[in-house]
Order: sequence, then structure tokens, then C-alpha cells
Amino acid sequence: MTTLPGHGSILFVDALEPELAPVADVLGSLGDMRIVSPADGLTALARFGADVIVARDGADLSGARFLRQAAVLHPSAVRILLVDGGGEPLDDSDVLILRQPVDLAAVRAICAIALRGAAAERAVRAEREENERLRVLGNQVPCELVEDAEGLACYEGIITRSPRMRRVLHLLGTIEATDTTVLIQGETGTGKELAARAIHRRSRRRRARFVAVNLGSISDPLRESELFGHVRGAFTGARDNRAGLFAEADGGTLFLDEVGDASPGLQVALLRVLEEGTITPVGADRTRRVDVRIISGTNRDLEELVRRRKFRRDLYYRLNVFPIELPPLRERPEDIFPLAGHFLSQAATTLAKSPPGISREARAALEAHGWEGNVRELRNVVERAAIVCRGGLIIAADLPLGTISSRPAARTEEAATTIAIPAKGATLQQLEQEIFLKTLVLAAGNQSEAARMLGLCESTFRFRLGKLGLSLRRTAYAVAQPAARPGPAATS
Repeated sequence: MTTLPGHGSILFVDALEPELAPVADVLGSLGDMRIVSPADGLTALARFGADVIVARDGADLSGARFLRQAAVLHPSAVRILLVDGGGEPLDDSDVLILRQPVDLAAVRAICAIALRGAAAERAVRAEREENERLRVLGNQVPCELVEDAEGLACYEGIITRSPRMRRVLHLLGTIEATDTTVLIQGETGTGKELAARAIHRRSRRRRARFVAVNLGSISDPLRESELFGHVRGAFTGARDNRAGLFAEADGGTLFLDEVGDASPGLQVALLRVLEEGTITPVGADRTRRVDVRIISGTNRDLEELVRRRKFRRDLYYRLNVFPIELPPLRERPEDIFPLAGHFLSQAATTLAKSPPGISREARAALEAHGWEGNVRELRNVVERAAIVCRGGLIIAADLPLGTISSRPAARTEEAATTIAIPAKGATLQQLEQEIFLKTLVLAAGNQSEAARMLGLCESTFRFRLGKLGLSLRRTAYAVAQPAARPGPAATS
């Protein structure tokens, strides 16, 4: 059950006898209603909450007992008891008692007032939270990038030192005062939802809800119901009305992640929302107008999908009004260490411990890693390292990288530093190859660090690698398996 801005949520605890069907219809027309059995009532209340709780008291069940228990879990909810005689007495002045047969007009009026009051309380709470946020920020709305002395820029929780990401943050800043539709493209783990949340928090809609849904994680038959809602009886299992995520995000922002996975039917429905601003719940015969800003995300090439006729061209143009592309982490290596430190501080706070430092060896391993999983992979690696590290320093062995950059601790000192000359001798080129390879081993595969260790600039180091016939693939293999080479490397 989801709480709708301005609508609210209702929990109807009953086996739903036929004579109570009109009551259920009235409640369902007022807000997002969930009907549960008395046995499941407390579980549903603890999980979803409710603004109004309606229960029936009778010889076969005790709604009074349930409402007493509900008051402990959710004291702010309005509680209504339907009494048909035979139930245990209720001594609680905070419960509204309605005798059956129920006056439907009275039920509607009472619940409507209660839901409006709950909506007003949420608005006040949101205003208070916004004021507190502004107070913490020095009573200034954050409308531009914050930059520290080391050139690290921060924008709504996104931190970067990379010129490419700075350009992305500048683009985010240009749409703060607009409601334009945004398409965020980038590999998995680059932070598309984080960017979408930043856009929402800087927009005029920031006091309303931000709702995110991954279309790739919802089975195709359920996507339209999840997004647009359904009416009771629309399909097997639809026991109550469901508003859907578009209604939940009314007045706010809806982030459609992995929009490239939308089925043809869902694409048509999304196009209708973007063009007309209306939704039609599954099984309903009337449309509902919604005011929702759409931000989409994808790790797929939508233009290619359009060419292959897997994605509607008209929908693509509707979504791609303001495109933003997030670069993968491997293309902004200057962000690896600042992000690692940021995630380490967060993990340490969660673990209630002081943030450990990062050893030089561990830093080299982090910077040499390929990061196919991007920022998400980095966060996971750092969080695990914060848990397993002993003492105040993370070493390379604490990093679960599983690739060449996570193995420096396994190298023996002899394999990493010894230059072997065969009895038959070796050419100067062979020895120079060995020196370069051994240095890369010591630098954990980081070519910038290896160049520094040899007293060379990085461009010269890379040029010499090429002259020596050492490809990037070969040097990576050498770092991964230094002990496998019995002597100087053969000339390529």
C-alpha cells in the first residue's frame, strides 16, 4: 500500500462480508485502500502504515482488540470501529464507533476529513524538514557547486574531481528551474538514480515525492499495474484498488530506470502519459490526470534500439529532451580515491568506528582496477574493506577486487624486485623489458606510479613500453602472474 499525496491510505481489517462491500467501495474511492484479514492486519500496518484504520467488531472477530493494538503501532491514525453487536466492549474515546447498518455518507465524510488532516500533517512535516535542511546549509538554497581547496566539487551528494563529471554537474545545474524531461544514460553502477535524485532535490518539486522504479526488475504482465494502478477485480488477485507509481509521484518526480526494457505495450502507455498527462488504471474506464516530471535512465543504446525497431521513435524523442551521459569510473580515474574515501567514511559511520586510512599499496590497487561495475562496485569493495580491515589501515589484501589489482599482497618480494640474468647472458632490451615489467608489478599495474618510480614522465614511459614491444595486455598479464616468468622476457 502506498500513500498518495493529498489522498492518503486506508487499512480495512475485515473478511469483507457481502454486506460490507458498499463500505469498501466508499473507502476505495477516497484513497489507496488495502483490505486485509484480522490475522494479517498488524503485519500490514507495521509494513505499510495507514492514515485511517477501519475494523469490524462482532461475535466472530474483535475489531476492538485490533484497534487497541494498532494504536501502539500507529497512534496518529484515525481509528473507526464498525459494530454489529456481540463484540467485546471498547473503552477508548479516540475510536469512532459506527453501528451497522453503516451510514455510507457518514463514513465518507469522516474518512475524507481524516485523510485531509493526514495530508496537511505530511505537508507541514515536509516543510519542517526542508527548513531544517536549509538551516544546516546556512539558510541558503544550494544553487551552485560547492568546491573545496583541493578542487573536489560536490553537488547534492555527487562528488568529483573529474572535468567530465564537472561538465555533467554543470548540466544538472542548468535545469534546476525547469520541468524538462531528462534522459540519463550510462553504464550500470554509474549513479543514474543519484543524478535523478539530485535533479529532483534542486527542482520546484523537491517538497513532493521522488519515486524510482527499475522497469527491468518488474515482470512484463505487472508493469502497467505497477505504474498506472488497477481497480479491484481487474485481474486475478486484484482484491483492492491500487493507485500505482504515477499517482504516488503526482506533483513530484518519477524516475524510470532501465526504460530500454519497456515492452511495446508499455511504451505506448508511457507515450500517452507524456503527451496527454493522463493515466488509465488497469481495468478502469476513466482516465486520471497526473502532474509528474519524468526522468528516465538506461544503460542501453536507445538510438540503436530505435533503428532495430525495438523502441518507439516517438517515445525516444519524448524522453530525450535533455540527455545527460554519465562517464564510467574507468574514464575518470581521478575520482576513484576521493570516492573511496567518501564511501569509507559512510561505512565507518554505519559501523560506529573511526574511518581507517588507506595504505599506499591499497590505493594503487584501487586505481589500477578496471571497475566494470563502476561507482557501485567501488562502494561495495570499500564497505567490505571497512568491515574486514584490522587496525586503522586498509591494505590491498582487504580489497575484494578479484582481478590483477587485488593481488599485490600475494607477490613475494623476490618475484617483485629481482632482475634475473641467465647464464648465457641477455640483451640490453631484454633486461630493460624485465625492469619495466618488474616496476609495473611493484606499482600494482598503475602505469603512472611505475613511471614515477623510474623517474620518467608517463608519456615517455608509455612510449618506451611500445618501443620494447610490451602491449598493455602483456603488461597486465605480467602483473597478474609475475612468478610465472622464469627469467627475462623474450623480445616481442
